[in-house]
Amino acid sequence: MPRRNSPRSENLRRAIAQEAARVMAEHGIQDFRAAKRKAADRFGVAADEGSLPSNAEIEASLVEYQRLFGADTHDATLRAQRSIALRAMRSLAAFTPRLVGPVLHGTATAHNDVQLHLFTDQPESVALNLLDRGVGHDVGEHRLRIDAERFQVFPAVQFEIDEQMIDATVFPVDGIRQAPISPVDGRPMRRADADELEAMLDDETAPIR
Repeated sequence: MPRRNSPRSENLRRAIAQEAARVMAEHGIQDFRAAKRKAADRFGVAADEGSLPSNAEIEASLVEYQRLFGADTHDATLRAQRSIALRAMRSLAAFTPRLVGPVLHGTATAHNDVQLHLFTDQPESVALNLLDRGVGHDVGEHRLRIDAERFQVFPAVQFEIDEQMIDATVFPVDGIRQAPISPVDGRPMRRADADELEAMLDDETAPIR
């Protein structure tokens, strides 16, 4: 029979998830692993112990934290982030942009970047597009999991709109067929195009998540 965690272990796991969610919300930490380590340090738990919560458990605690503390502020911030995401996507329409990550899921804090996926077989054309429009930007790369066993490095560009950071990963055109694996739940990342995002913003009666 599978071994069950004791009530004390489950309580510790829950407490670490809640603390990790708090530091993500309040201190701008966007990386689940870093937040988990900070929370584990506070409780004196080794970072490799089985009592540590999963990323999905931390995300669920983050949703609960946002609901309990400043829901109105969170909703307003999220709508602003989504509005800026839509502006960025419209300006990069040539690259078939998709919104991903916390701003799409509704779990973003005020510190989160807007994460986009762009698609072109000439990744340098994204930077040239920004350059032609006078948009200051930085270039970099992201290492993403593409299936259960493999990672791949993709080009990336970062720029700002109204002090909101946009972080865009550039995939080849056929990369639109299969999304990389989410670090939260291990499933292919959910993606939304500009029309889907606009519908979300227009539907004021719908829940924010």
